[in-house]
Amino acid sequence: MTVLLKASHLTRTYSSAAGDVHACVDVSLEVSAGELVVVRGPSGAGKSTLLNLLGTLDKPTSGTIEIDGQEVTALGEDALAAIRRDNLGFIFQSFGLVSILSAAENVELPLRIAGIAADERTERVDEALVRVGLEKHAEQRPSELSGGQQQRVGIARAIVSRPQILIADEPTGQLDSRTAASIMDLLSVLAHEQGLAAIVSTHDPLLVARADRVIDIHDGRITAVTESEAVATAHEAQPDVQPAVEVPTPPLTRKALKVQRAMTGEIPIIQFSDEREAAAKPSDEE
Repeated sequence: MTVLLKASHLTRTYSSAAGDVHACVDVSLEVSAGELVVVRGPSGAGKSTLLNLLGTLDKPTSGTIEIDGQEVTALGEDALAAIRRDNLGFIFQSFGLVSILSAAENVELPLRIAGIAADERTERVDEALVRVGLEKHAEQRPSELSGGQQQRVGIARAIVSRPQILIADEPTGQLDSRTAASIMDLLSVLAHEQGLAAIVSTHDPLLVARADRVIDIHDGRITAVTESEAVATAHEAQPDVQPAVEVPTPPLTRKALKVQRAMTGEIPIIQFSDEREAAAKPSDEE
């Protein structure tokens, strides 16, 4: 299999009043086309820091990252924005959907920002919605969709640009266990049938059975790597858990908009209508 994402000796250190914080320490890993890799660990273990580094949303203190064979660590922000647009799809726990846009319009956002022609946008959006099973919900707004359906819209938005790599940070964190399992099944299909390299962070032990490989991380360090056969065996020993009540979806936050800027390298001002254009413009308000 072709290695699409490679990290070598990644370290990320932050300074604080209490001293240096080592959020990522000497991490090396590879993710190949057609592979679903889960990064597992408790809250605060360094999962999000690692995924931000792999997605070029943050720069390492030391170490290197290669995307499809290209070393990208030393690139400037314009070049990194192009790398993200062309190679990476991001999926977030908070969904990050614009509330007054339809599912199809939310999926279309990155294509509009990239300047893709209207006919091609329509074709790609339709294709992405079919892949996630939401073609019958294209005209519905987020408030009319369940949490699982909203996350499927987020996944469709991530794949509509036809990336090689999917990076998903706690994509099931706001979902009940049954819905979370269906989302992980979808990510598995995208990796195995569409040939994407997918890396997903979670602290939920019930979700790792879909992975080809599980990387355990604690205090910013990789502590174990488990291949798929052992992952399945460990999953069989887990007790069944009844689905919980689905958690309400939070509104789009300033942080989500900032991440969207980082993903695209541009400010997303979208021409739909006066009302919708105002909603798509980033604001400094929370």
